[in-house]
Amino acid sequence: MPQFVIEREMPGAGSLSAADLKGASQTSCNVLRELGPEIQWVQSYVTDDKIYCVYRAPDEGLIREHAEKAGFPANSVSQVRSIIDPTTAD
Repeated sequence: MPQFVIEREMPGAGSLSAADLKGASQTSCNVLRELGPEIQWVQSYVTDDKIYCVYRAPDEGLIREHAEKAGFPANSVSQVRSIIDPTTAD
């Protein structure tokens, strides 16, 4: 299944409390259950003013539908074309 990186501009994201992050995660998971098994949340990275999320879905449209229903921004949605890591150099 295609994998996507979503950039969410969220000023102050890095200052969110554990309870805030838990609430956002619960909201996301509730919408994922509603949308069905075709969309999967892999993980997210929280920085000072943005959250970068990795999802699997058949297309960008389902990613954007999730964001809209969950009330999260999806400022950029990019499909992953390749994955590299240090072992790629070998």
